[in-house]
Amino acid sequence: MQPLIVQVATSFASDAFALVNGFRRIVTHLVMAPLERIAKACDVAGILPERAARAVERERVRHAWHALSRRTPNPHHSRRHGGLFNCLRSLGELT
Repeated sequence: MQPLIVQVATSFASDAFALVNGFRRIVTHLVMAPLERIAKACDVAGILPERAARAVERERVRHAWHALSRRTPNPHHSRRHGGLFNCLRSLGELT
């Protein structure tokens, strides 16, 4: 009976985490939308599409790296979730 209780608890925790993560993404999108419009309006030289392409490439490489690291587990390496201010990482594109 105990494994069933543990399974229900972990399922609830993962669902709660996904729900909070979804709300965080919605709020971040709502907050960043006006900044994105201003950035696109001020992009006279047309460099934002180039930066977006580089960001997509970085994400592709990062996902490939994570997939490779999952195959060879390292007990001394802890997974990073990005931290509290991870949602603000896209502001680096505005510099």
